[in-house]
Amino acid sequence: MGAALGLLPFGVYVVLFLALPTLIAVGSGFLDDDGAFTLDNVAALGDGFVLQGFWNTIWLSAVSAVAGAVLGLLVCYALTRSPGTGPLRTAVDALSSVLAQFGGVMLAFAFIATMGAQGLVTILLRSWGIDIFADGVWLYEMPGLVLPYIYFQVPLMVIVFMPAMEGLRPQWAEANATLGGTRLAFWRHIGAPVLAPSFFGSLLLLFANAFSSFATAAALISQGAQITPLQIRASLTSETVLGRSNLAGALALGMIVVMVVVMVGYALLDRRASRWQR
Repeated sequence: MGAALGLLPFGVYVVLFLALPTLIAVGSGFLDDDGAFTLDNVAALGDGFVLQGFWNTIWLSAVSAVAGAVLGLLVCYALTRSPGTGPLRTAVDALSSVLAQFGGVMLAFAFIATMGAQGLVTILLRSWGIDIFADGVWLYEMPGLVLPYIYFQVPLMVIVFMPAMEGLRPQWAEANATLGGTRLAFWRHIGAPVLAPSFFGSLLLLFANAFSSFATAAALISQGAQITPLQIRASLTSETVLGRSNLAGALALGMIVVMVVVMVGYALLDRRASRWQR
């Protein structure tokens, strides 16, 4: 009874600020202008404009997640030789915690100031006669979102994957060496199979993180709605999107379906990874 009462404030928070807004947002997708039930908005999920937005969002999320996971894995591997309480490890942990939350307008401004049309790096490259991305316009287009997304994906990967790297017991490497195994054999037959569930689970978490991101893309791309979160914004601010005023609720439903699939996969992988961590 006491444990249930302790969870009561959290339960109220979840209902008021997560469950209820989600139900209201999704429920609006099944209503027309007069408040009557309709499936027209849900049917719009099959329109080319909406499907292209979902594809762009999935592509952006997948590319940034894979790049962030690989780079984060390399950082975690490099940190395995550093003491857990050492200054380097402490600094990386603190920096990762900050940078993983450094997004939105602040991150967009940082990239505009460095790689925008008049950014520091752009002007420097231009003075050297280097024209690759020198105009800075690429940053405001769909492919330009990849680099800012990777910026906060890498530290998130370090946070969620480092515990798995620390879970590799030294006794396993010692047993491999005692039996005449090489370091490559250790990673091939022991390290990689053990870390695979945690790695792919972290990859799905990074995908979900990018898939639901909005503020950074909204700050960099002011024209058009290439990804689904921006399409939701366009639907909320304009009733002319595909001629449907409540399309935002249907788009939110589509995003929730994708997120549920991703998080179910993450839960299954996390359960598998936890077997050897007990």
